[in-house]
Amino acid sequence: MSLASLVLVAAGARAEPPAAAAQLPLPPQAADVPWPTTAWPVGPLPAGVSAGKLDAALAVLAGPQPRLGETRAVVIIQRGKLVSERYMRGYGPDTPLLSWSMAKSITQAMVGIAVRRGLVDIDKPMGNPRWAAGDARAQIPWRNWINMIDGQDYHEIGVTDQTRNDAARMLYGPGRLDVAGFAASLPLVHPPATHWNYNSAGVNLIADALARVFAPGTTGADRRSRMSAVMKAELFAPIGMTSAQPEFDAAGNFVGSAFVYATARDWARFGLLYLRDGTWEGKRILPEHWVDFARTRTPVDDCDTYGAGFWITPPSGRGKPGRALTPDGPRDLFIAQGHEGQLVVIVPSKDLVVVRLGHLADLSGWEPLGMWVEQVVQLFPDVRP
Repeated sequence: MSLASLVLVAAGARAEPPAAAAQLPLPPQAADVPWPTTAWPVGPLPAGVSAGKLDAALAVLAGPQPRLGETRAVVIIQRGKLVSERYMRGYGPDTPLLSWSMAKSITQAMVGIAVRRGLVDIDKPMGNPRWAAGDARAQIPWRNWINMIDGQDYHEIGVTDQTRNDAARMLYGPGRLDVAGFAASLPLVHPPATHWNYNSAGVNLIADALARVFAPGTTGADRRSRMSAVMKAELFAPIGMTSAQPEFDAAGNFVGSAFVYATARDWARFGLLYLRDGTWEGKRILPEHWVDFARTRTPVDDCDTYGAGFWITPPSGRGKPGRALTPDGPRDLFIAQGHEGQLVVIVPSKDLVVVRLGHLADLSGWEPLGMWVEQVVQLFPDVRP
């Protein structure tokens, strides 16, 4: 059977997530805790949390560390209240910092909003006007792109020669003026829904498809203006992410793989949206089960550390194809994660959001960063319904 035929077969299969009952329920906002749409309600550390141990963990903000590099901002939200906040000198609550790949989680949210509005069915082909109708890539459903099981020939993780790194080529090389055009040029190397591969180009194709949904017929500055307005109206403004600034390329494409600026407090708002099952002040921002989709492992055998736009902790083991950031759990922990150690850590069992923004000293710092996250998270007790 040809690759094109395999694509058609695989694309036609629905990759349903496990039943929601298999996952820990997401905690609701307490009736006596105001939503942080305009300002974060502040609370004390919960009983049982050692202030001394937390201070020791947050000492990394005092200055650059040998393995963790610079930790520039940490915000901790528990039970919907801001219970701890620290900044490295030169940074503060009003400092917008770059998402890097946490932008992929923003893109996942925007797909969810399109689904909620009835504009997208993720089990139908996403398509791209650069592909002919008979192109195998045109048959791949949105779901496969979001799960990163699209099958594209893309190389980023583990590539040490930056001249061969497709992320560098897309963002700073030949693709920099039109990231979607670059992404659309990449061929398939696997049938979809058979193999996981981290694919920033695929996320930029998703962002490009979203622009055709939300701002049809626009290009350049008009596309940038329309998409920016939609993202603000549908996502950022309702949850109070007033600092959020998505970035666009010269063709007007939202660079949904890498470029959103926001303050640490606003990144915490985004984390709380997912902790609260996509609802905010009684309004549903994301469709039902969308957060469960985000935190359910991608449906192929060779990966158990990625969901849909978010990294997850595997139900057992250390993770595949690579070590999970937090293999010692909690197992329900899921993360919006970006280059150089940008993190929005979401832990339903502890009703907890931890934001860490900064700059790792080098790529070897990911394992100690994961250990630091585990250390902080484990200071907080489980929250019972």
